[in-house]
Amino acid sequence: MDLVGDREADGGPFRRTRRKLWLALSAGAVVLLCCGATSIYLVFFVLSSERPPVNVAGCGVADVIEISGPLPQAGSLDQEQMNNAAVILQVGQQEQIPPRGWVIAIATAMQESTLHNYGHLGDRNDHDSQGLFQQRPSQGWGTVEQITDPVHASTSFYRSLKKIDGWEAMDLTVAAQAVQRSAYPDAYAKWEPLATEIVNLLTQGGARSGSGAEAGQCAGPGEVAASGWTAPVPQGVVSGYRTPERPDHHGVDLGAPRGTEVRAAAGGIVVTAECNAYAPDGSPYSCDVDGSPSISGCGWFVNIQHADGMQTRYCHFESAPVVQVGQRVAAGEIIGVSGTSGNSSGPHLHFEVHADNDQSNLGAIDPIAWLAQQGISLDI
Repeated sequence: MDLVGDREADGGPFRRTRRKLWLALSAGAVVLLCCGATSIYLVFFVLSSERPPVNVAGCGVADVIEISGPLPQAGSLDQEQMNNAAVILQVGQQEQIPPRGWVIAIATAMQESTLHNYGHLGDRNDHDSQGLFQQRPSQGWGTVEQITDPVHASTSFYRSLKKIDGWEAMDLTVAAQAVQRSAYPDAYAKWEPLATEIVNLLTQGGARSGSGAEAGQCAGPGEVAASGWTAPVPQGVVSGYRTPERPDHHGVDLGAPRGTEVRAAAGGIVVTAECNAYAPDGSPYSCDVDGSPSISGCGWFVNIQHADGMQTRYCHFESAPVVQVGQRVAAGEIIGVSGTSGNSSGPHLHFEVHADNDQSNLGAIDPIAWLAQQGISLDI
């Protein structure tokens, strides 16, 4: 891969449909106001086939959801599935589980049952697995009647999750697997974006809450939001995304001093961890010395693959990344330290977000808008 400055050569195919949807969401986001002081009432939408407007203002409220009337739908889920998701959320609130746990629970149920409360499926059954979480009577989860009761099944899942030390900081797939012990331990991650959307729809933005906060409190500096995202450094934006002055700046520059710890913005797999720097004559240039505007390339940099085709990029490290290709990292895990290697005029972190597994410039989206949807502000 040949990066030039903070830009890169074209990569895989670009999926324009998703790109147009992202632009529409960024331009058309609306604010939904919280309702009621003693209980949360679900907001009802008149839905088209498009994804509903994104609420980037609220971070949810702590009161128990009231399940009544038609629920707003996420993606192609029907009312039965949304009702089951609402039960999972309601139980999570009653069990005093932080919002991150709601996302984990719904993603787990999506993988296990697609939010259907299945009974025994005969030849299609995985052993004696049943219910929303495909729990097994033979493994001590309860009787068939109990595990096909969504309230009992959800309560059992949450109480098992609470027994896992440090689950709040774990990558979703790791936390889910610790409870479920699935034969497909990496499968849960792909449901994290949809689970986040469901939580936000049914709790007025609860997935944007801080990981250690009650619902209703947005994630603060250094916190991982319930969505599973965090800011890569504590410093804010010093140069924006595709500004009039820098239309080919496909990320943001964050004002991190030299030696600042850089953290993964979300859980995922490291797909790149290398030096990328070239002298003006095109010859390789060391990333172990300060770069300059005359040097091209990202310097020491990292790419991380996340769920749903999202990728993040971190450029201009001071030294070689402390992670390796193929390594799974959790949100907030240290991946290196900021510096000024490659095409850089001073210490900072260049940070990009890409959609559709597209590492090219065409796949880049606005990191400020994306992280705002996840409950994280880069405008510090």
